[in-house]
This record gives sequence, structure tokens and C-alpha cells, in this order.
Amino acid sequence: MNMSSAVSVAFDPLLSWTILAVLGGIGLLLVLAGLRAGARGTLWRLGAVAVVLAALSNPSLVEEKRKPIADVALIVVDDSDSMSIGDRRQQVQAAREMLKRKFGQEQGLEVREAVLPPSRIQLGSERPGGTRLIETMRSALVDVPPERLAGVVLLTDGQVHDVTPTLPPELGGAPMHALIAGKKGERDRLITVEQAPRFGVVGHQVTAKFRVDDPASSTAPVTVTVGGEVVRHMEVPVGKLIELPITVANPGENIVEMETAPGPSELTLDNNRAIFTINGVRDRLRVLLVSGEPYQGERAWRNLLKSDPAVDLVHFTILRTPQKDDFTPVRELSLIVFPMKELFEQKLKEFDLIIFDRYESGGLITRDYFRNIADYVKDGGALLVSVGPVFATQRSLFRTPLGAILPSTPTGDVLEQGFKPKVTDIGRRHPVTADLPQEGPPGKDPQWGRWFRVVTSHAEKGHAILSGADDQPLVVLDRVGKGRVAEVMSDQLWIWNRGIDGGGPQPELVRRTAHWLMKEPDLEEEALRAKATGGHIEITRRTLATSFPDVTMTAPGTPPNGGEQRKLKLTEVEPGLGRAVVDVDKPGLYRFDDGTLHTVAAVGNPDPLEFSDVRATDEKLKPLVEASNGTSIWLSEHPSPEIRSVRPGRAAGGSDWIGLRRNEGYTVAGINQTPLLPGILVAVAFLMALGSAWWREGR
Repeated sequence: MNMSSAVSVAFDPLLSWTILAVLGGIGLLLVLAGLRAGARGTLWRLGAVAVVLAALSNPSLVEEKRKPIADVALIVVDDSDSMSIGDRRQQVQAAREMLKRKFGQEQGLEVREAVLPPSRIQLGSERPGGTRLIETMRSALVDVPPERLAGVVLLTDGQVHDVTPTLPPELGGAPMHALIAGKKGERDRLITVEQAPRFGVVGHQVTAKFRVDDPASSTAPVTVTVGGEVVRHMEVPVGKLIELPITVANPGENIVEMETAPGPSELTLDNNRAIFTINGVRDRLRVLLVSGEPYQGERAWRNLLKSDPAVDLVHFTILRTPQKDDFTPVRELSLIVFPMKELFEQKLKEFDLIIFDRYESGGLITRDYFRNIADYVKDGGALLVSVGPVFATQRSLFRTPLGAILPSTPTGDVLEQGFKPKVTDIGRRHPVTADLPQEGPPGKDPQWGRWFRVVTSHAEKGHAILSGADDQPLVVLDRVGKGRVAEVMSDQLWIWNRGIDGGGPQPELVRRTAHWLMKEPDLEEEALRAKATGGHIEITRRTLATSFPDVTMTAPGTPPNGGEQRKLKLTEVEPGLGRAVVDVDKPGLYRFDDGTLHTVAAVGNPDPLEFSDVRATDEKLKPLVEASNGTSIWLSEHPSPEIRSVRPGRAAGGSDWIGLRRNEGYTVAGINQTPLLPGILVAVAFLMALGSAWWREGR
């Protein structure tokens, strides 16, 4: 830049201006007194006083060598995902090159650029969603003095999600302009979740609220899936808030996805889906425990269940059957009437789990009630049977209608000998007994204590996960219809709890068995799971088989821009458990399928604010643009607006032009200072004034 000069007069008084003012006042009073007295030479005395005061003020001629400072024009480029729609990126790139060319032709103007996103945002970060264009602009202006800023130009589709209510102070009065990519009046169908419940009780309904917007339609089809399973198809009116009841099926995460079909006018299909997660929590579990003849382990069951605050236990002990004749008076047979009809007919389905502990069949619970229990299990209930020696006799529960759903058939023998329960081969792959505490390595005896009795049986159904003496089935699990059954073929589980012979993991075994019976997802023996952490997804496959099928991963979106598939091979990390870890770089809902099971994983924000509305608009930035005296221009109408230089405070934009503030800043490169009243000149002027005064006075 060319240097320029500026000349000015500067004063560097030898005395303070206050003292000079006082001296000047005194001199003026004396002159006035002389004039009043008619003394000759008074005006020459006034000249002498003026010369003295001028000399004391020490005036000088200052010449500054000025170097102009370039103004700064900032171009902020929106390169977010919504800019990939249509030809928006092409419009912005053309406008970007046009501005750089035109700004480069302006004298004294420095051009800077900032691009959103400046770098890839790590998935799983806590960074707010949406297009943070104002934040990008403010970050770029941190090192720009407000007095140098000529203006800011935003190249965007107008979908900005961090617009502030007032002008950012970094602008410092400079104009802000918006060049909008896209087309006016764009149409797009989108689905918006207005209310999403975060928690729900398993088995109960919660209500979500959503709305479908589409200016080109009156109704729209919506499909609702929970955990990858389609639960509902519905036709909803456009623009109306819809209430959607959802049954919380499982504890833990329940990923709900709502999808509407493409409309007649679409910009993107990414906002035709809405995803949210409901965390399922269990209500208090109602457990019915029916004990038979009292024995040492009876209270172990009761104490174990009562210690769990999530369990609501109803316990009955049947001390004798009606057929038992021991001459006990009728009034002493029971403290209360046994509520058989209420328990096994009227309120049977209110229980989550029924346990029979060493119960023997008789006339108290009739065959019809046992049949009700069998039907209850087939319809989704849970039954646990812990047997004693009577199970090998004619009074066995196996001889009742329950025998049709029990997995083990008693042989009629009872083995009375010491043994350590062993985890079977299939038990090592089953989540109920996999990695039980004190189990020890395969092929060696467990570190837990011995039991001393087992009822022999044939496990004709289900899976024997623990074995006893002579490899007899000890704990057998089975699925019956929609429900589940577990059998413990011994009445000595309590020995572990007492610590005899070293004890064992009785609480953990009972807890896992009960939770498996009540369909706890983490204890499913055949399960495919996917867990997202940041930019990684861990896929695990639990199976009772000895090999793992390949898993197909489908990325978010729909073809051709999304929905890409990838085959994943699982590596066995322990018996029955395979695992794979995959890196991903795009937020959304990833789907996994192995041909039998399927699951989903939500990465980052699966319902990003960026795609909540992708229609190009100038309304969001309008308040800030107008407050800064700037303008908004649609690139589809004026792809190359005129650039003008304006003075501060003036309107800086029109329908086809944008203005940059002219700040005219500079730095001083050098100073030349020349005294206006040299000493010799002051002395001559002073003496001439005094001499003239004396001369006039002497005449």
C-alpha cells in the first residue's frame, strides 16, 4: 500500500494550560486597564503578552507518515450435510469463487474464510447438534479487531440452528449478509417427534406425540418399529399432532423408529424417520412361592426372594394334605383358608413367576388348577420347580397336568451321594451358568461345595445346564409356548447358602435363573446385540451353537446415498459368545441381521437436528441481517451480486448488491515535527513589541 502524509499543528506547552490561562488573564486585565487609562502603547503591550503566551504554548508543525491498514472481509461457508441437497454446494462454491475474485479487486481489503464444519466432529461428543454457523463466524472473528471488520458474508441454505437474539459483539457494527443457496418455496415431507417418553414400566404403555408435515399431501402413511420389529402401520393426517401409545416390551433400551413413506415432493428422505429411545424399567415382580413339607432349605428360598427389593413375594407352605389322617382337629389344620381359587384362577396371570418348592401333588391343588398353571406358562408365564425325593414317587408333580410342560421325566430313583454340581458343555454357553463364580476352568472340578441328593431323570426337552451325580440333569431350562420353565432336580441348593463344604454361588444362580424365566434380555441364550460407543459399535452374538453366523450391517439412510451393507465375521471370546467391533463415521440407526436375529444400534444423534427441516430459507437469519444493515440475497436469483464500499452507519445492501464498510484505518510510520516559534524569532518579536510600546509611550 502507498504511504500518505497528514500535516497538523500540535502544542506541547512548557507550563500547564491552567497556568497559561491564568497568565493570559492577568495580561489581558493589564491591557484593559491601560486602555481605560488611555495609556499609549497598550496594544503593543498586548502583542508582547501574546508573543510570550504563544512561546510558552510551544506550537509545532507535525507531519505524519501514515500506512493504511487493510479492512477484513470474512466469508463463512456452510458445508454441513444439508448442503448436499440439490445443487446447493455447487451454488455456494460458485458464489465463494465470485466473492474471492471481487473482494480481491478491492483496494485495502483482506479476505478471510471460515468453513463449517472446520473438522470432522467425533461421534459421541457432547457438541450441540445442527448447523452452528454463527458459532463458526464468531470463532473466526476472535483475532479481528472490530474497527478493521468491513463485513461478513454467510454462504448457506439458511438452516442455521444457533441464531442469537442480538447481534454478536464481534461484528462491531459491520454489516452481515446472507447469500442463500437453494430455491424459494421448496417442499419436503418430514416427521417430527414433539414428545418422547424417556422411561416406561415394562409391560405398560407410554405415549409419544409426533407430527407429519407435507404441504403437498393431506395424509401420510407411518410405520412404527420397536427394536427393529414392526408394531404398527397407520395413516395419519398431515400437520396434526398424533398420540402414539407404545408398549414397553423389554427392560433397558427400547429403540423406537417412526418412518413415513416418501411424499410427492422430497428434498431428502433422512427426515422421513424419527428415532427415540425408551428405557424400560421393571415394576415390582410378583412371585408366588408354594412350599411343601418343611425342610432345611425352605427358608433359604424365602429369604433369598425377600432380600430383593424388586420382588413382591406371596408365600404359602402346605404342611399337610387333606388326605393325611393324623387325627388333627379341623380347627387347627390352618390359620387361614388357602385361597386356591383366587391364586390359581382369578389372579394367576398377575404373577410374574410361580415357584413350587418340594411340593407333592394331592387333593389341595386340584388338577384343574394345575391345568390353569400349565396354560398360564404357555401364554407367557414362568414356572420354577425345585423337587425333592417325592418327585420320584406317584405323588410327583410330573403326574399332574404340569407334567406336559416339565422338561425332565423322573426315572423313579434318588441318588444319595456327595457330588459337586458341574456346568455342562451347553451350560458353558448358556448365560445363566456361563462364568458362574467359583466355577473353575473346564475339565476340572468346580471350587464350590458338594450336594448330596439328586432325583434321577431324563431331560427330554430343554437344556440341562448343570449336572449332578452320574451326570444326571440337575438344572434344566426349557421354553414352553410363550413361557418358560426351570427345574432344579434336587432340594439341596440351600447347602451352598449355608457355606457347607465351601458353599457356592446360590444367590447368583437363583437370580440368573429367575431373570431368565422372566425374559431378561441380557440372559437370552440366543441373542444378537449391538452397542454404540462414540464412533464404534460392538456387536455380540450369544448362542448355544458352536459357531457364529456372519452378521450383515446396514448403514443409515436409503440407497443410493445410504443403506450400504457390510458383512461382519464374529470372533469367539468365550464359549457361546462371539464379538466384532466396527468403526463408523456417520450418525444414525445401524441395523444388524444374521439371518435369524436382528437388532439395531443408534450412533451419535440418530435423529439429527441438521435434517429436521432442510428447506432453504432466509427467515432464520433475517433478524440478524437486518439489525446489521445487511441484506439477504437468493443465489438462484442473483448469483453474482455487486460489491460496494459504504461509509459506517449507512445502508449496506440491496436486492442485488452487498456493501462493505470503509473503515479507513491506518498506522503511523513516522513523524516530522518542526517548531513554529523558534527561540530567536520569539525574542525578536517580544523585543519589537516592547520597543514599539515604549516608543508610543514616549511620543
